[in-house]
Amino acid sequence: MLYRMEGIVIRSMDYGEGNKIITLCTESGGKVGVLVRGAKKSKSRHAALTQPFTYGEFVFFRNTGLGTLNAGEIIQSHHTLREDITKAAYASYACELLDRVLQDEETGAFWFKQLKACLEALESGKDPLIVMSIYEFKILQAAGYAPQLDACISSGQQCADEDMFISPRLGGVLCRGYKHFDPAALSVAPRTLKLLRLFAQMDLNRLGNIDVKDSTKLEIKHVMRQFMDMQLEVKLKSRNFLDQLDKYDM
Repeated sequence: MLYRMEGIVIRSMDYGEGNKIITLCTESGGKVGVLVRGAKKSKSRHAALTQPFTYGEFVFFRNTGLGTLNAGEIIQSHHTLREDITKAAYASYACELLDRVLQDEETGAFWFKQLKACLEALESGKDPLIVMSIYEFKILQAAGYAPQLDACISSGQQCADEDMFISPRLGGVLCRGYKHFDPAALSVAPRTLKLLRLFAQMDLNRLGNIDVKDSTKLEIKHVMRQFMDMQLEVKLKSRNFLDQLDKYDM
C-alpha cells in the first residue's frame, strides 16, 4: 500500500552498502521505519531526506513492517541544528527520547507536534535548557506520568510552596509533614516549583523568551532529570553526551 505522510526523521542508520533506514515520527501514522535505497550514494536524490531532524513529506510503499521510500520533499531541513554541536546534542536527545517512549503502533499526533515545536524552538535560539525541560514535561504527560505539583501527593492538601518537597519517585510534591514517605524528596526554591507548574501548562508552539536565573535552570534540570529517571527509566546515549558538554562548558 502507498502512504503519503508528513514526518520528522528521529533516527537514521546505514543499511548495506548504499542504503539507509530512517525512523519517522509522523503526525498520522505514529512511528514508521522506511528503507531509502541508494541514500548513501553521492548522487542520490533522497540523501537529504535521511538527515536527522529533517521534516518532510514522505511517500512510501508498506504492507507490514518496514516501508520503502518512493518519493519525498523536504519541508524544513533544520540544517542549522546539525551545524551547531550544542543544538545538535539537544535535538538528538529530543529525538532519542521520543523514539524510546513512543511505541511503534501508537498514534503520533501529539508526539509529532511536540517534537516539531521543540526542534523549531531550538533552531530559533530559545534557551535549550528551558526548551528541553518543557519538552520533557510534555513527554511525561503524554506517557501518563505527569507530576502532581499543586497538592501533596500523599495527603491531597495544598501547602505553601516553602513547605513543599518534590518527590520524583512518588511523582509529585509532598508537604513537610509527609516528607517521611520519601526522605529523598528534593527541597527546591519556590520559584522553581512555580516555573515547573508553568511548564505543565505551557504550549511549546507559543514559547517566548523566558528569563530564568542560571541557578534556577540548574535546579529545574536536576528535578526533571530525576523525574525522567524515576518515571520512565530510560538510559539514553544522547543524554550522556549532553552531560559531557555541560562539563566542558563548566
